[in-house]
Amino acid sequence: MQEKKTIPAPRVITTKPRFTDKVFRGVVTSGGLIAGLLLGLIGFFLVFNGFEAMRAAGLSFLTGFDWVDAIPEEGQAASYGIGAMLYGTIVTGILAMIMGVPVAVGTALFLSYYAPEWIKKPMVVVVDVMAAIPSIVYGLWGYFVLMPHAEYWAKLIHKYFGFIPFFDMPAPVFTRSPFIAGLVLAIMIIPIVTAVSREVFAQTPLERIQAAYALGATKWSMIKAVVFPYGRGGVIGGAMLGLGRALGETVAVYTVLNLVYDIRIEVLLSAGGSVASMIVNKFGEADPVELQALMGAGFVLFMVTLLVNFLANYIINKTARE
Repeated sequence: MQEKKTIPAPRVITTKPRFTDKVFRGVVTSGGLIAGLLLGLIGFFLVFNGFEAMRAAGLSFLTGFDWVDAIPEEGQAASYGIGAMLYGTIVTGILAMIMGVPVAVGTALFLSYYAPEWIKKPMVVVVDVMAAIPSIVYGLWGYFVLMPHAEYWAKLIHKYFGFIPFFDMPAPVFTRSPFIAGLVLAIMIIPIVTAVSREVFAQTPLERIQAAYALGATKWSMIKAVVFPYGRGGVIGGAMLGLGRALGETVAVYTVLNLVYDIRIEVLLSAGGSVASMIVNKFGEADPVELQALMGAGFVLFMVTLLVNFLANYIINKTARE
C-alpha cells in the first residue's frame, strides 16, 4: 500500500519586518538620534556661552580684524573680531585641498588599479595608520622637518611666480606662513581622502569595466570613462570630509603658522591665522569676557563646518542624480 505523501505548508510571504529587523532598526535610529542630539547640544553650549559677546560686538564680530582685551584703567573697551581668522581658516583649507586632494585621488587610483598585490596591502595599512596619527605629531613634524624644505620651496615659488599677487613677498619672511600650514594640512587630509576614494573606486561595477575593455579602451581610458563618473560623488564627499578636518584643525596649524590679525593675500608671507589656532592660543589666559568671545568664535567655526558638510551632501546628491 502506497503511503500518502505529506505536502509541506506553503511559506507565507509577508513584508512585515522580523523581530531582529526591528531591533536593528531601533539601534540604528537611536544612534542617529543620539548623534544629532549631541550635535545640537554642542551648538547650544557654544551659542549659550558666546551669545553675549557676539551680541555686544554685532556684525563686527565676523568682520572685525581686532582682538583686544579691555583695559579699564586706560578707558579702553574690549574689541573682538574674527574676520581675519575666518579668512585665514578658509585660505589654509583651500590650500590644503589644492595640494592634497589630487595626490589623494592619484594614490587611490594607484592602489585600486595599478599597484601589485605585494605593495598594495602594506600601502593600505600605512594610509590607514596615517589617518589615525594625532595632529600634534603632524604639527611637530611640520615644524622641525617640513618647514626648512617648505621654506626653500616657497622661495622658489616667489622667484618664478612672484608677479602673481598671491606669491608676492613684501618682506623676506617665509617661515610659519599659510603656505606651510596648508602643506601640513594637505598631508593630514591625504589619508582620509585616499581611504574614501579607494573605497568608492573599488565599488565600480565590474561589468562596466569589462565593457570598456571589450570596446578597446586602455586602462586610463577606462578610468576616465567609467571610474571617474561613477565615483565622482564619493570623491567629492571625501574631499569635503578632508576640508572639514582642515578647517577645524588646531594644534598643527598653531605650530606652523604665525597669528596676525590682518588679511594678507600673500600666502608665502609669515602672517596669517585660523579660528581654531586662535582659540587654542587665547584660551589658557582668557578672562571671563574673552572666554565668551572665544566661545562665540567656536560657534562660528562650528557653523562653518556644518555648512561645508551640508554643501558636500548637496553636491553628492546632485552628482548622483546626473
